[in-house]
Amino acid sequence: MYISEEEILVHISAKHFRIISEAADELGVEAYVIGGYVRDLFLNRSSKDIDVVAVGSGIELAKSVARKLGKGAHLSVFKNFGTAQVKAGDLELEFVGARKESYSHDSRKPIVEDGTLEDDQNRRDFTINALALCLNRERYGELVDPFGGLDDLEDLTIRTPLDPDITFSDDPLRMMRAIRFATQLGFFIAPTTFDAIVRNRERISIISKERIVDELNKIIMSPKPSIGFDLLDKCGLLELIFPELCALKGVETKEGIGHKDNFAHTLMVLDRLSRTTDNLWLRWSALFHDIAKPVTKRFDPRLGWTFHNHNFVGEKMVPGIFRKMKLPMNEKMKYVQKMVSLHMRPIALSDEEVTDSAIRRLLFDAGDDIDDLMKLCEADITSKRPEKVRRFLENYRKVREKLADIEEKDRVRNFQPPVSGEEIMATFALPPSRPVGVLKEAIKNAILDGVIPNEYEAARLFMLEQAGRMGLKPVE
Repeated sequence: MYISEEEILVHISAKHFRIISEAADELGVEAYVIGGYVRDLFLNRSSKDIDVVAVGSGIELAKSVARKLGKGAHLSVFKNFGTAQVKAGDLELEFVGARKESYSHDSRKPIVEDGTLEDDQNRRDFTINALALCLNRERYGELVDPFGGLDDLEDLTIRTPLDPDITFSDDPLRMMRAIRFATQLGFFIAPTTFDAIVRNRERISIISKERIVDELNKIIMSPKPSIGFDLLDKCGLLELIFPELCALKGVETKEGIGHKDNFAHTLMVLDRLSRTTDNLWLRWSALFHDIAKPVTKRFDPRLGWTFHNHNFVGEKMVPGIFRKMKLPMNEKMKYVQKMVSLHMRPIALSDEEVTDSAIRRLLFDAGDDIDDLMKLCEADITSKRPEKVRRFLENYRKVREKLADIEEKDRVRNFQPPVSGEEIMATFALPPSRPVGVLKEAIKNAILDGVIPNEYEAARLFMLEQAGRMGLKPVE
């Protein structure tokens, strides 16, 4: 075990646990800290969420605890759910009465009745989340572990307390949670539990897309996300919740020429990127960067397998997949689109012959996300040949140097042309119209191509010259 029983007692000797104990004894109810907090104590992991179950009224216990904590405590009561929350500074306590649950086939929302501690532990998703520590004075710190959750912690095993088919059919989100915990904790899913996920995978259809995405986000933010996606694939859930990622699987061979398994490659990129960033949407970008390879795959007898324009096609696919999966349709989606669209650009810029103009354009197109783009591109090097990896990384080092040099010299990251559209309209007495856009675009391109410096006087002079060629004259 990662932590001893003596150390557990030290952890639950904190003031708020003593207050809960005192309040519970005064009310004559049993009180237990239960679930993830107890699991994480034994794993020696930090945990902010403290769930307390009362064999009686959880709301009354919460009210009493809030009074005892004093002025800084804030109580929220959710009568419809029979729960209450107490916040005091960084402390957050959730209270609920012990309950038993039953389910109808078409919903994961249970019918709830008052119950015993045993009933409450029976309804928990996994044995490691059913551990409870008594907070009443006479049994303070006593562990209640009816399903061998402590042994499962020792064995690094995810297992359901009761029949896994019933557990997953009742609440299919638990299938996602099993895989998420296995990924986060580095645990194994017990064979009987995993087989039940396979049998019940179609039940995921009654779960909202938002709930599914919440679990996917937690898998993506794990230390090694590929574990979760491999498990989702093996049990058949991935095909149901993210078929476009599943479509990357497999290797096709023609005339003795094969291509790499783009699913395995994508997961490798995600794992590599996870070592360098905790940016959730950059990690999502890794999952999407080759998403269009299945639809752009062609075989050319001279070139072998090609995936021409998969970055541009992928960029166009992103909004539809985001919409279907109920991912956010805002700047986060646009960020992923940008990463997918641009991920092929930097490698072409390592050549000695590359012009400053090409570097300026990448800086302009990527803006403040240029560093994230470079991280994605560096993670995209998954060759098993060390020499090839070394060569590509050296190329990217050169690109980073060029980007830094141009940025320092020309300041084009996120730049706006020094002459605005409003000034163009005022200079030539034009309404909002195509000539205004043409002039503004011409100024931008002239700066990016190095024809003129990124300065106001040069840009205004260039505007007047271009306007003259278009037959426009400035007003007096």
